[in-house]
Amino acid sequence: MSRRPFVLEMGFEEMPARFLPDMEQQVLANLPDALDAARLDADAVQVVSTPRRLTSYCASMAVMQRTEEELFIGPPWKAAFSPDGQPLKPALGFAAGHGANARDLFAHDTPRGAYAALRKQVGGRAALDILPQVVHGLIAGLGFAKKMRWADREFQFGRPLRWLLCLLGADVVPAVVAGIEADRRTFGHRVMGFGPWSVPDAAAYWDIVRDQGQVLMGGAARAERIVAQGDALARDRNARIIWKQELLDEVIQLVEHPRAVMGGFDPVYLELPREVLLTSMEKHQKSFGVEDCKGTLMPQFLTVINLRPKDENLVRKGWERVLKARLEDARFFFQVDSRADAEAWLAMLDHVTFLAPLGSMGDKSRRLERLSRRLATRFAPACEAQAARAGLLAKMDLVSEMVKEFAELQGTMGGIYAVRQGEAEEVAKAISEQYLPLGPDSAVPESRLGALLAMADKADTLAGCFGLTMIPTGAADPYALRRAALGVCRIIMEHGFRLDLRDVLSEALENYDRAQWQLSPEEALKRLLDFFGQRLRAFFVSQGYATRIVDAAVGAGFADVFALRIRVSALEEFSRTEDFAASVQTFKRMANIIRKQAMETEEGRSLNGKYRVDLLLEPQERELARIWENFLPRWDALWIDDRFPDLLGLLREVKPFVDGLFDHVMVMCPEADLRINRLNLLKSMMDRFDRLADFPALQV
Repeated sequence: MSRRPFVLEMGFEEMPARFLPDMEQQVLANLPDALDAARLDADAVQVVSTPRRLTSYCASMAVMQRTEEELFIGPPWKAAFSPDGQPLKPALGFAAGHGANARDLFAHDTPRGAYAALRKQVGGRAALDILPQVVHGLIAGLGFAKKMRWADREFQFGRPLRWLLCLLGADVVPAVVAGIEADRRTFGHRVMGFGPWSVPDAAAYWDIVRDQGQVLMGGAARAERIVAQGDALARDRNARIIWKQELLDEVIQLVEHPRAVMGGFDPVYLELPREVLLTSMEKHQKSFGVEDCKGTLMPQFLTVINLRPKDENLVRKGWERVLKARLEDARFFFQVDSRADAEAWLAMLDHVTFLAPLGSMGDKSRRLERLSRRLATRFAPACEAQAARAGLLAKMDLVSEMVKEFAELQGTMGGIYAVRQGEAEEVAKAISEQYLPLGPDSAVPESRLGALLAMADKADTLAGCFGLTMIPTGAADPYALRRAALGVCRIIMEHGFRLDLRDVLSEALENYDRAQWQLSPEEALKRLLDFFGQRLRAFFVSQGYATRIVDAAVGAGFADVFALRIRVSALEEFSRTEDFAASVQTFKRMANIIRKQAMETEEGRSLNGKYRVDLLLEPQERELARIWENFLPRWDALWIDDRFPDLLGLLREVKPFVDGLFDHVMVMCPEADLRINRLNLLKSMMDRFDRLADFPALQV
């Protein structure tokens, strides 16, 4: 079958940088599926973008649909045909709807009986007739955080569409989207190669956009050019660029023809903290800092412009002038803040609202003082006073002039100001780390006090929001509670804190001594724990663990988050053994029996895990009890030491004896005393096994 290259270019007004990676991923996922659904065979799809375009390319696509024989099932045979085989109205209608004759229908057997059916060839249409619908569906189906309309059109998109180029080989695909008809025209760089440029065929697209349009397609190619140019400029000055991947990922989506330019600023601004200088460059100017070989910040910066200027020196001066204004503001704010003191800022916090029903930031500071002290009592008893001090001062920088201007520096400036005001280094570091981790891949606090303060801060916010029923629903999470819960869990796991999550959350709830809750503390705690369970499930699944393994581990309990991580890993390893499925079936059977009978029995007796040896009559149940009694000391010792792989090994050892019981002894026998005794023997075992895993969740 004949094949040709295919290209689709959507041209639009400058798209926000944060939209482009997601657009690429959507097209990369959706276009192959759409082509397959349309029965159009094609090579792998390549998707690249710039601020003004998103391009999809297939090196080879079939010019005709593939043909397939497809089965269509119609009405029940008895309703479609009379007893003598004459087609009735349902059969005639079904056949006509498919352009066939009722004589072509046949009886197709299904679990629900025979149905009238038809086999026919589908496909075989020209790709040029099919692709317009594919293209329209692809573009119209793109999702954005925010969409907009333009002119008088009802069509919505991230930014106004301006042109469509769509070619299959040398032929224009006659697609129409938002009133724009696809053609063979593309547009280049706004200044250096605007165009329009005519593309004779799909294979020529890349050369024309690059050579005539002066556009460098592909984020990876732009990143490579930026880094190469920046490193070369730095080497000339015996310096190195402070590359930040997140910033680089953003910059490459802001330019179509990147060019690195080195600028400078007055060394007097180096008196500002490093974090302030870098934030001014990175957040506001999308520029990179420069440091010497010892890591000392230099009075220079690297920016990336979107063209080759006639006078680069003039462009450099413009960037330097704008950055100077930013640095001058930062210098002024820093000087003003340096004259303040902690007590004055703490008093000001009483006039800053935390969350309206939850009081002020001053109230929160005092809660953090108490909660940090309590946590330190358990995990850093020699530093209780410092932990309490860090909790009290944690939010003081929110009223500083610097944080009012550079909100992203909250916490960081608090640590800097704490040192300048004479606080202990440990206190300052804890304050600077309180907001960590910032996401699932962000680092947790390094210091122990920082970890305790971060945990206290997140637990306080979670407790307050849940008490007021400000609970995340769907995608809405305005207070970043999912991130906070995951942050608490990661801190516990990475710092090795052995605690009961219920205790921390209960203390956080009790710390709100004057709050008017919409939920009782008991209900708020219940929902909080449920929320943490969901976050832990999502976290471990994102780490590559199988869902059933995670569900089984979390279902057995997650209050000890540190131990949970070890159990998940042990269960994953156990699942790769040959006897995993058989072991799971045995203990799943045991768990199901106990759970079914664990409620009050008909004799008024409940299962308590205590059994009488004298009521164990059969050899198999006596042997199981003997083996279990021998295992108990080993089990308890292994449990204390978190040796979960060894505990799962014990399951293998005891399994044959459990199987022997089920094979030869009637557990649910008519005699009540014997039945309850056998159930209690099993419950004695499941009381331990249930702490390892929720076996019914291990679907095998």
